[in-house]
Amino acid sequence: MRRHLLSSLIALAAAVLVSAPVSAQSQVTAKPAPAAKAWTMPRTPDGKPDLQGVYSNATTVPVARPAYLGAKEFYTDEADKVESAKAAPAGRGGRGGAPRPAAVADPEGNGLAVHYDTSQFGLGGPTVKRAASLRTSIITGPEGRVPPMLPEAAKLVADRRAYQQAHQWDSAQNRPLAERCITWGFEGPPMMPVGYNSTLEIVQGQGFVGIIQEMIHDTRVIPTDGRPHGPAEIKRWMGDSVGHWEGDTLVVETVNYNPLVVIQGGPVSDATKVTERFTRIDADTITYQFTVDDPKTWTKPFSGEYNMVHIDGNLYEYACHEGNYGMANNLSGARATEKK
Repeated sequence: MRRHLLSSLIALAAAVLVSAPVSAQSQVTAKPAPAAKAWTMPRTPDGKPDLQGVYSNATTVPVARPAYLGAKEFYTDEADKVESAKAAPAGRGGRGGAPRPAAVADPEGNGLAVHYDTSQFGLGGPTVKRAASLRTSIITGPEGRVPPMLPEAAKLVADRRAYQQAHQWDSAQNRPLAERCITWGFEGPPMMPVGYNSTLEIVQGQGFVGIIQEMIHDTRVIPTDGRPHGPAEIKRWMGDSVGHWEGDTLVVETVNYNPLVVIQGGPVSDATKVTERFTRIDADTITYQFTVDDPKTWTKPFSGEYNMVHIDGNLYEYACHEGNYGMANNLSGARATEKK
């Protein structure tokens, strides 16, 4: 009898031990995952948003929206982007476009020789970091394109082009600004993505913001201390920029461009004004917006937008003069042709 009672007690204890965890588990609800820590805008010692760092403004988004997309300003998702590309007409920029050669054949038969393999330095191709975007064009609005030029501005462009064709090899002063290592043009303002080496660095100090772009070593020093623009008689290659803060957005207004500057194919005038807006939206991204307003050149103002993404890298030197063999060779060739 005692042995039977002991056996029963052991069996009951075993049942309790087995069932207890199951019962307890059924009564405990799963703990919710910890909430992601909210991003906080970093600030400089004077309380302004900290925009500093090295950024890439490389993008696959075209400046002008392809005509077949109409007024479609955004893709719905990446799949929509792929499907929309299938509707592109054959030819340049479409499905029928010829693939770009990856390398140039070595004439001496030693394999492939690449003149500029920018991807090995992280300056181009798939090695470049790009901000995600569903935009169909950098130029915003229903048209997604730079508006037409006024007749007077279009005539000025045509006259310059005709003169250039006739006198392009007369002297170094007749060559384009980028070829003369004066300004690349993409540095702006407005700043536009370039094909390679599309990096810039933003630095800040009390009352100033600096934007360093290595393409031809250009640096914009933008005062944000409330000072006005300089004298209108002083024309600059990158214009005269002054900035101010609107909340957490840096707003920069630029006027007084050198008359030889070109913005999106159009000449500048004494009425040209470019307004830029820099807004840091997360730890790695700055949204860059711009508006070009010149009532003497364009039929109406136009605006654009893209994102810059922070990179853990450096600016790479663009040794323009040191590598500018084309200037001397082309001019000497023109002089030789004239002697004949």
